[in-house]
Amino acid sequence: MRYTKEQIATALLLFQATGSPETVIRTLGYPSNPMLYKWREQYPAYCAVPKQRHFKHTSADFKLNVIRRCFVDGESVQLVSDEIGYTPSSIYGWYRRYQAKGSLSLMKKPDTKPSAAKESPDDLEAIKAQMLDMQMEIDILKETINILKKDPGVDQTSLRNREKAVIIDILKYKYSLPSLCNKLRISKSSYYYQEKVLHAVDKYLALRKHIIELFHQNRDIYGYRKIYSLLCNEGKTLSEKVVRRIMKEECLCVKTKRKRKYNSYKGEITPAVKNLVDRDFHADSPNQKWLTDITEFSIKAGKIYLSPIIDCLDGMPVTWTIGTSPNAELANAMLRNAIAKLSPDEKPILHSDRGCHYRWPEWIKITEEAGLTRSMSKKGCSPDNSACEGFFGHLKIEMFYGHNWDDYNIDQFITELDSYMVWYCEDRIKSTLGGVSPLKYRRRLGLAV
Repeated sequence: MRYTKEQIATALLLFQATGSPETVIRTLGYPSNPMLYKWREQYPAYCAVPKQRHFKHTSADFKLNVIRRCFVDGESVQLVSDEIGYTPSSIYGWYRRYQAKGSLSLMKKPDTKPSAAKESPDDLEAIKAQMLDMQMEIDILKETINILKKDPGVDQTSLRNREKAVIIDILKYKYSLPSLCNKLRISKSSYYYQEKVLHAVDKYLALRKHIIELFHQNRDIYGYRKIYSLLCNEGKTLSEKVVRRIMKEECLCVKTKRKRKYNSYKGEITPAVKNLVDRDFHADSPNQKWLTDITEFSIKAGKIYLSPIIDCLDGMPVTWTIGTSPNAELANAMLRNAIAKLSPDEKPILHSDRGCHYRWPEWIKITEEAGLTRSMSKKGCSPDNSACEGFFGHLKIEMFYGHNWDDYNIDQFITELDSYMVWYCEDRIKSTLGGVSPLKYRRRLGLAV
């Protein structure tokens, strides 16, 4: 990634002000440690970090920080040496002492001269407390990464109280509770509240199991709104937000994936008819307006095509045919089956796109003999047949995308597709129909047995 001069200048000026590469990276989100020091060498005008004046003796905390920067974070020993004012040999010496005898070897050695004042016990206790505090920070970061799966650069104080309570539960046998609460900036009362919530009995346990069953029973395709509708149909009274939270906690997510769809347009074979539907997909009774189209399913075993007729009253598939070729017979057979279900006085408008299947002489002959009125979308205008396109969208998201069909042959896939179409008519609930399936909706209106 290339950075502008303004970005480089900002990083170097911040480095000059703080003297800490970690602060620069945490604040700006860029660059890496090596790149920051490389910019420092290339653009001295932007950054002139003065060497720190060091004293005869420095603290163990200071030495531990230098060791971490050089041998854990991977910063250049020479560049760190230039920054702090100690020679590289001093840094390597600290590192060897730390490896051999631990952090206590980095503390100031007591003066053996008789006239020198010995180090007071209070100073030693302060150093030990500081080292314990550093170790606590390391343990908190380690558990935040391992248990909460957070990024290593996360600010522990920005965690939610529930997450902080989880960390405290793990470390409270190693460190005192007040020190952990102080380090994570959470009050003891808040911790005890979260502790009670974490160990409380799940009052939604039975509901949780039922929601999981409903999700899997309905092909793993229902979101929280449809699950909520199913629960309401069962007479259960609860909040929609509770259903959404439980599904999120149980990772009940609908898988989606989109692919390029099949296009049946082959040119102007016969004259097109007018668009009589004109995007008005409302119908007051069954078999008043029909929509049709063909969609493709591509699996490892081959390609399968579905040709349905959708009723505008409730979106129910009146009939459908499934085949391995998008030929005229696929569409014509579907149309004959649909016409066979009409009563003598029913003459619906049949709307389609400008695909070749709906412009062959045989299709036109079948519609004229049955007294159907043809209607067509504008060329290349999918919104003119959006209700049918929407049906295909729901079908593929719920039944096709996100599933592995590699082990299915053509016949098995056709059986599964046909099963979904039957389920869609009889059992799949629709919010636009009051949370019931198309068949149950017609039974409510007295239009079906």
